[in-house]
Amino acid sequence: MIVRMAEQLQQDFSNHVRRVPGFLALALVLLLVFLGALVNLYKSWGDHERLYSAALILVLTGCVFVTAGYARTFALKAQDRGIRAEENLRSYVMTGKLLDSRLTNSQIAALRFASDAEFIDMANQAAEKGTAPVEIKKSIKSWRADWDRV
Repeated sequence: MIVRMAEQLQQDFSNHVRRVPGFLALALVLLLVFLGALVNLYKSWGDHERLYSAALILVLTGCVFVTAGYARTFALKAQDRGIRAEENLRSYVMTGKLLDSRLTNSQIAALRFASDAEFIDMANQAAEKGTAPVEIKKSIKSWRADWDRV
């Protein structure tokens, strides 16, 4: 489905952000369960038979919340490392040099959308001026789509 979508749409600054509705829905459900566990713990405070299970549900829900956050963060960090390697290779092929070490991961992730014709000048300018990633994306004239980013 993503391949079919990629063929039909031209990617640009206005539509490059990818949202995963299932992940957002699960996060909302998890938040509601956490709030429900808080209410359950509050109502169980005077009842020592229910207090242990209510506290356990709250702690386990909190653990799942943190685990979901880590899972998302770790996946994005791994993808950022891959993007840095890809863009370093791209720079090396085009110039014989790796990217400037002053570039941040966020800047490099933004530069991946630049066409080959714009890439080197934009990378140099971003390193010199410390250009914000959103400004890098906005200044791209010929967008190079990336449909695989999660």
